[in-house]
Amino acid sequence: MINEAGKIEAITGERFLPDNRVQLLYQGTEAFNEIFRHIRGASRSICLEFYIFRNDDTGKRLAEILMEKARSGIRVYLLYDHFGSLGTPSKFWKMLRTSGVNVKPSRPFSLREPSGYIRRDHKKLIIIDGATAFTGGLNIANEYSGFHLLSRKVKTMRSRAFSWRDTGVIVSGPVVKKLSEYFAESWKRSASELIKIAGTAVQYHDGFPVIPIFASSPRGRRRLRKLLYWSIESSRKNIRLTTAYFTPGPKLSGKLISASKRGVNVELLLPFKSDILAAHYAARSFFTTLLRENIRIYLYHGSILHAKTYIFDDEWSIIGSANLDFRSLRKNDEGNVGILSREFGDQMKKLFIQDKERSIPVNMEDWLKRPLCSKAAEKFFALFRRKL
Repeated sequence: MINEAGKIEAITGERFLPDNRVQLLYQGTEAFNEIFRHIRGASRSICLEFYIFRNDDTGKRLAEILMEKARSGIRVYLLYDHFGSLGTPSKFWKMLRTSGVNVKPSRPFSLREPSGYIRRDHKKLIIIDGATAFTGGLNIANEYSGFHLLSRKVKTMRSRAFSWRDTGVIVSGPVVKKLSEYFAESWKRSASELIKIAGTAVQYHDGFPVIPIFASSPRGRRRLRKLLYWSIESSRKNIRLTTAYFTPGPKLSGKLISASKRGVNVELLLPFKSDILAAHYAARSFFTTLLRENIRIYLYHGSILHAKTYIFDDEWSIIGSANLDFRSLRKNDEGNVGILSREFGDQMKKLFIQDKERSIPVNMEDWLKRPLCSKAAEKFFALFRRKL
């Protein structure tokens, strides 16, 4: 697959940008401490785009940093999804604006186009000084950071158990310029203002080739789906998929089954418990069919799994905000990056194996013995797969 960079570029309409430094983040408190450290070091600009931005311990901690930076003269831009952050009070946004933070809702409800409200800005993106960026599955809320548990003097090991399990990356290098352009496009759509995010791209000659995989239009979402299908079809050894919400359409399910039939080791890592009960049961409606085709399914225990990472032949990795569900692949604005590297793929493989050790494999014999009420719930919620 290393030799397939040109095919990936043709599908996405983007180019691999070489020589990027990539730092993998996967433990809530440590991840947020690292993100906040980079934000505190900003000297020119900070741009943030998040689906959920709450006014809880985590949101307030970040807000204090942003307001301090804005008061010192640094340009701060914050986009939050209107639906995803619906519970955050207007006084919180007003407090940020009063301190000089430029704040805008993304995809707000409009009487002119009420149907457009189903399209959500699900991206998670931070750009610092146009030189460093974060993307992944983490939102700005306590369940992702675990800060609320630490502030109550709960032991670190316990806080890790109750923080949601998510994955993100901090990248530095040439790809950040392209990610900055994506943020500028989102800002222009929401604020009707054109901004330019200046920054100097440092090249790391021991770094990785990274390609942006952003989907904010029907065409972008088609490209994202096509890339996933191609990645599955092109895998020869293994496919390791981690996702929080799994409600695949017939085409995606068929691609996975075909891969398994030709001898590819296909593994799915899914949450044991979900924050959305309907999605929990809808996902399980697919288990029997997949298990019969020798696709291995693991259910993550200890905390809610919210990561979205896809690894093909341990050398082609996709990390970001897109789940394997109808909404991510057909409706939402999503932000991901792809990394083509055996070295980075080994890191992703080790993380997947580590997560498997905290998971329970789904055994076909036991699965068929699950309660009748669970089977009924699965069939019922599967009817609403396109609405979840």
